[in-house]
Amino acid sequence: MNISTAVVEKVIREAGSIAMSQFKDLANLEVNKKSSRDLVTEADVAVEAYLKETLGREYPQFGFWGEESGQSADQTSRWIVDPIDGTHSFSKGQYFWSISVALEIEQELVFGAVYAPALDDYYYAEKGKGAYKNGRPIHVSKEDQLADSMVATGFACLRSYLKDNNLMRFNRIAEVTTGQRRFGSAAMDLCLVADGQVDAFWEQELNLYDVAAGALIAKEAGGTVTDFKGQEGIFPKQILVTNGLLLDQLLPLM
Repeated sequence: MNISTAVVEKVIREAGSIAMSQFKDLANLEVNKKSSRDLVTEADVAVEAYLKETLGREYPQFGFWGEESGQSADQTSRWIVDPIDGTHSFSKGQYFWSISVALEIEQELVFGAVYAPALDDYYYAEKGKGAYKNGRPIHVSKEDQLADSMVATGFACLRSYLKDNNLMRFNRIAEVTTGQRRFGSAAMDLCLVADGQVDAFWEQELNLYDVAAGALIAKEAGGTVTDFKGQEGIFPKQILVTNGLLLDQLLPLM
């Protein structure tokens, strides 16, 4: 893989410090709209600029794709970055937002890290080497009954005014599960599945930078990553992540 996970963690944590400096001064935070329901703050821009410049200096062999700055010429070996996943939560002073950084080499995800600065939780995974939270191995839950499970979702589809908007899907699943959560950061949701705090997560109409790192972390923790029909792979427009034991019970409800 030719990267140092310690160096990358240091860079991401430094990016987290940049975000936190503005998170602690929200009264002066500049917030703009990319669309009627999609926010961008000066913190998003500053964090992404720092990651792009620093990772580019440390690893010039890789390209870069960031939510705010777009894609570089190298589309096969690149960092995939969401500088603040959960911008709305960030702007409201809530804790569930994160910095998501994945490395894709020859169109294969080989590294993923998700850092939640307000919680000081750092999740990461290397392909084939397991998943970790704050340096300790993590694993998906062992819950095998959908009726006893806790699930998480999101509503990017509503933000986009889509007719297929997840509400009916949510209603079906909520009726047969014990707990439902909507944290506001897909990257964090995926890590919570990896850590066994949530048994499954689904969402639609996301982008690769929202889920690349978290999906690898969930998979390395023993989870399944599929579309709504059970096809394996990372499909941001239809992503279903489970502990594996609940997959067959959830698919008919998708």
